[in-house]
Amino acid sequence: MEDYQKGHDVIVVLSAMGKTTDELIAKAHEINPEASKREMDMLLTTGEQTSAALMAMAIGALGVPAISLNAFQVPMHTTSRYGNARLKAIDTERIQHELEERKIVIVTGFQGINRYEDYTTLGRGGSDTTAVALAAVFHADACEIYTDVDGIYTADPRIVKNARKLKEITYDEMLDLATAGAGVLHNRSVEMAKKYGVTLVVRSSLNNSEGTAVKEEVDVEKMLVSGVALDKKAARISVMGLKDEPGIAFRLFQILAKNNINVDIILQSIGRENTKDISFTVQEEEAEEVISLLEQNKTKITAKEITCQKEVAKVSIVGAGMMSNPGVAAKMFEALYSSGININMISTSEIRITVLVDIKDGERAMKAIHDAFELSE
Repeated sequence: MEDYQKGHDVIVVLSAMGKTTDELIAKAHEINPEASKREMDMLLTTGEQTSAALMAMAIGALGVPAISLNAFQVPMHTTSRYGNARLKAIDTERIQHELEERKIVIVTGFQGINRYEDYTTLGRGGSDTTAVALAAVFHADACEIYTDVDGIYTADPRIVKNARKLKEITYDEMLDLATAGAGVLHNRSVEMAKKYGVTLVVRSSLNNSEGTAVKEEVDVEKMLVSGVALDKKAARISVMGLKDEPGIAFRLFQILAKNNINVDIILQSIGRENTKDISFTVQEEEAEEVISLLEQNKTKITAKEITCQKEVAKVSIVGAGMMSNPGVAAKMFEALYSSGININMISTSEIRITVLVDIKDGERAMKAIHDAFELSE
């Protein structure tokens, strides 16, 4: 409201209220546990439409003109994959017209329409992506993301009580934290913000604190480690007894790629009698689909056995300063060893180290690593 009263154009992107999405999913599963993804998207988009309409009513009650628009009315064009679509283009004409009428425009997040004119959803946290996309196409001065925490912390402050709020963080660090399970921002929203140079500010919806800026360059010297992330919604898939010959890994991961399955940690080990085993992690919600796909192609990939373990968690450290400081991995592993936590798998990049541990050890691992790198105030 303050920005509007100062003469700025204001576009608001809303998610569904509270636990609405979870409640809709639960209701759908009661009626039909095998409901199609198309019908699930048709259902789930009602959550954002409800909150957008109610918000427009609330702003109108304050004497300020406002209008709510859904994905059809904008419109917001996406790919055709139900449940995890990607934004392709946003028509700006309708929103621009409403802004010129000096209205606050409230847009439903998390959703779009595909070429069949069906509703699609962008995946959990997709409202962040909607907001960044709108900020990009309208060349907005800022894109503020309001959430239940007042910025980006060195760890989830609900788990690590002495976590410290960051004043700013780079796109690359935030992207890796989001990919690693930090739930503050959707990883695709950070990816899009980096691509189009949109500065994000993560702020609390409950107070007026300054928040955290996510941008290309930060003013302070790069920290060794910027944060620790925990992802409890991971699953480990093990494909065993594969022939030890060229092209097997390609066949395996090509099947997953064709079905838009994202794979994170990958570990290959030598088996016996000219065979090898490959293990990798996926999001828990995609585990059943992965198992089904691989079982259907068991002969093609020469697998003898395929298993899935869901009681696992990914713990990651992220920091641009890791590139120029050796010994970061050793310090992380020492912290886990000192806490008696076993590591199942390891993955590294220039600015991220991720380990897979038993889910019962996830929060303890996060706290131990956070303390080891002295990330608290």
